[in-house]
Amino acid sequence: MTDGSTSLRRRPSVKYLAAGAVTALGLLCLPPTLSAPSPADREDPTSVSAASAATAAAAKPLVVSPEGSDDAAGTLAAPLGTVGAAVARAASGQTIVLRAGNYNEFVTIPPGKRLILQSYPGEEVWLDGSVPVTGFARHGSVYVVDGWATEFDASPTYKRGAPDGTSQGWQFVSDKHPMAAHPDQIWINGVPQRQVGSRSEVVAGTFYVDYAGDRLYLGSSPQDRTVRASTLGRALSIQGAGSELHGVGIRRYATSVPQMGAVTVEAPNAVLEDVVITANATTGLFVGAGGASLRNVTLVDNGMLGAAATYADGLQVSGLLAARNNTEHFNTSPVSGGVKVGRSRGIDISDSVFRDNEGPGLWLDESVFEAAIHGNDMLDNSGHGLSLELSAKADVVNNVIAGNSGHGLKVNNTSDVRIWNNTIKAEGRAINIVQDGRRASDPDTPGHDPRQPFPDPAMTWINGPVVIRNNVISIPGSTADCLLCVEDYSGTYSAKELEVTALGDVYHRALPASPDSAVIWAMDSGKPALFARPEDFSSATGQELQHLYLEGSDPLLSSYRPGDIISSRNSTLAQPLPGEIAQLAGQPAGTRSLGAFAR
Repeated sequence: MTDGSTSLRRRPSVKYLAAGAVTALGLLCLPPTLSAPSPADREDPTSVSAASAATAAAAKPLVVSPEGSDDAAGTLAAPLGTVGAAVARAASGQTIVLRAGNYNEFVTIPPGKRLILQSYPGEEVWLDGSVPVTGFARHGSVYVVDGWATEFDASPTYKRGAPDGTSQGWQFVSDKHPMAAHPDQIWINGVPQRQVGSRSEVVAGTFYVDYAGDRLYLGSSPQDRTVRASTLGRALSIQGAGSELHGVGIRRYATSVPQMGAVTVEAPNAVLEDVVITANATTGLFVGAGGASLRNVTLVDNGMLGAAATYADGLQVSGLLAARNNTEHFNTSPVSGGVKVGRSRGIDISDSVFRDNEGPGLWLDESVFEAAIHGNDMLDNSGHGLSLELSAKADVVNNVIAGNSGHGLKVNNTSDVRIWNNTIKAEGRAINIVQDGRRASDPDTPGHDPRQPFPDPAMTWINGPVVIRNNVISIPGSTADCLLCVEDYSGTYSAKELEVTALGDVYHRALPASPDSAVIWAMDSGKPALFARPEDFSSATGQELQHLYLEGSDPLLSSYRPGDIISSRNSTLAQPLPGEIAQLAGQPAGTRSLGAFAR
């Protein structure tokens, strides 16, 4: 795991809507030790003002404290000692209030119970998967604890016991990081240690777990230091429909890949608000049911992925921060990075930040239908900023996508996409629209949603139509080969046949021939044509009859917002926002503006 020493600096002009995270983590950075959010304005849940005595009795919350007892009454004066005991005692609809401290538990909210778990106002609460470890003895250059019997599943795929994939793009674990799927975790004074696979590899900053001999080896001295080790794989399983989690942190769980997440949402209509999920071995959060709401959730420093969602129809996400995930260096594909969503319909992701992840920032893949991605920042990820793959019907509106090592926005085998008023500053291709040979009509191609009829007429996995309007796309260096790129690697479709259209966009490159082509455009049978300048592209294709082309100094402000040279062309170049697009952008219908709006 990362040691958390690198602060996550936000651009001052970007409104960071994760209010709970701001309260707890500081206005501009995440320090090495994260605090669980506890909004000061939350009403005291232990005060009941019900209309009748009967209602008051039913609504009375249960209180839990690390200093409590499971035999107690569960009141402020006599709290319970564990969250699990409170869940077992609670009636459906009841609130459980957690007092400050660490709870080393795996908690299940069972089917049939709708419970609200929340922190006591102003207090810091953690579900913590680790415990202190003492009793080390020095053996030569290493330090050893005998009798360490904690073991975890190291399966490298979502199927327990199955080996890793062998084909390209289906291997979770890299040869360079062979211990990535091993969930064991150790910290010395809060600094994570790196796991190695044998006693002989143990050096300073590393550890080895000998399952056969029940021994734990450290390479760094534990003397006069606090050593913590993960002892639990999961934190919370939400199986009760409509349950909620507020103001609680989850950290240091040794979650294996097939366990899906330290926190799993397995029943509909769950709410997570002002929650921090950090330093878990693989995935922090998994949403596997419909109607979930994630509000002001912070996902930081998780080993493989901040969050995943599958069959999460109606997912609503706002004010989320996904940063520095994939600390264990899993391969980018099949899964890694900030957030990945698959086989879900009707999702909305807004006003969130995806940054500094090793892998993609936000990835929608395999039969995601009807997605709105608006008002977000995808910044400085090692993969693509935003990737839409094998999906259909997506609106990408008013986002800032910048500094990502992969492409800015990748649209791969995804139909009916509207790309309006984004600011994209790319290291790779700025907007990359690519078709390959995969088709939804082929039952043997992975990625179908089994809940839908086959073939699904709304899910063709063929690009188009794709509407590109009012975007500012900039490439400051020479690492990419084009700004706007539309290609069909299967050699079947032209961009015209795919109904890809572009109008009212701004193109910028620092040097006249860097990259060589401003636009790559699929012509007959998908054969790509290269256009050095946007005006050449316009003349040959009839696209971008209104556009702005700039060379030289960066026309974007330090906040990635368009500068005066661009903004002065809003009324003459920008296309008026249609009603649905305007609503996603938070602007009046008919507004004319270029790039992402200030927020």
